[in-house]
Amino acid sequence: MTDPTARLPEPPAAPTPAPDAGGRPAPLPSALTLSMSAPELTRTVLAIIFLIAMIGGSFWVMQPFIPALIWATTIVIATWPLMIAAQRLLWGRRSLAVAVMTTALLLLFFVPLSVAIFTVVDNVDTMAGWFNAVASYRFGEPPAWVASLPMVGPRAAAYWRELAESGAGPLFAKVAPYAGTFASRVLREAGVIGAIGLQLMLTVAISAILYATGETAGQAVLRFARRLAGHRGEDTALLAAASIRGVALGVVVTAVAQSVLGGIGLAVVGVPAVALLSAVMFLLAIAQIGVIPVLAPAVIWLFWSGDTGWAIVLAIWTTFVGTMDNFLRPWLIKKGANLPMLLIFAGVVGGLIAFGLVGIFIGPVVLAVTYTLLGAWMDERPGRSRTPPGA
Repeated sequence: MTDPTARLPEPPAAPTPAPDAGGRPAPLPSALTLSMSAPELTRTVLAIIFLIAMIGGSFWVMQPFIPALIWATTIVIATWPLMIAAQRLLWGRRSLAVAVMTTALLLLFFVPLSVAIFTVVDNVDTMAGWFNAVASYRFGEPPAWVASLPMVGPRAAAYWRELAESGAGPLFAKVAPYAGTFASRVLREAGVIGAIGLQLMLTVAISAILYATGETAGQAVLRFARRLAGHRGEDTALLAAASIRGVALGVVVTAVAQSVLGGIGLAVVGVPAVALLSAVMFLLAIAQIGVIPVLAPAVIWLFWSGDTGWAIVLAIWTTFVGTMDNFLRPWLIKKGANLPMLLIFAGVVGGLIAFGLVGIFIGPVVLAVTYTLLGAWMDERPGRSRTPPGA
């Protein structure tokens, strides 16, 4: 029986190199000499440089198509379960399912988004006229109920009287620089109308190709991830797809629901330019700003116009529509990816600021992959013993 307290035998010492003819010990071989010779090292370095140059050249050539490719990949990943369901309903015909999904993309996503962008761009002068009209508007004395509001009533009434005396000019003078910066950013993001139309058509075409060859593209991505990092790379690729699907469900569906419900509320109470305001609400909801910046001024406008009843109705509706994203978006995102909500929110907002509109999908994917890899690395136990075969 072996004594468990006995020390293990010392490993054999490394052999000492034999001395040379002069009696001096021979030098130990270096790691570089053992691993590769100088010609092999030069060939490896040149091969890496050539590979990097080819990858960079490929990205340069594909640069005009990269935005459309990112959008198409995001949309196809998010709607792939719907495409498979459509294929089952259409007698297993992939071509019919691709045609249906492409038509649905045009009707349900790209047409409303294009109309929203074009409506905002075409009505820039109208919105500027609204701001000028409000800036020159003379306010009356505040109603009695304003001062009776709990907590904020006296301060709101005092501020209203100040506006009635000096007008809205000083207030808009403070807001004008920020409004100008925001408007210029919106126009810069919208870009030229022709370029937007071209990108949308490219996105539709690439989406159709990915729908037709989705399994092949997915297997290629998984093979690359597996070759890069083994099973962990494959899990990371699947996590990225789940994150894209979850964010698409949470952000886009919530934006559509809020803008549609907000537009219905504006139409019921009789606010003009419902189509324009609904388009603005959709863009603001996509940008994670929300619909309250559109609905709250409409409520104030109704109060000033004397429609107190409709103003109260719209205020209640605004509270519901403006806060529904707090429970609808997390529920939808959880259906796609089980990730912390703070991580998703930071990814959506940070990605929007860093990469523009497409960043609402890139940001959460990057943070989700990093979060998962760090968690797996921290949970991994170094030197964990394994049972030898046959034990």
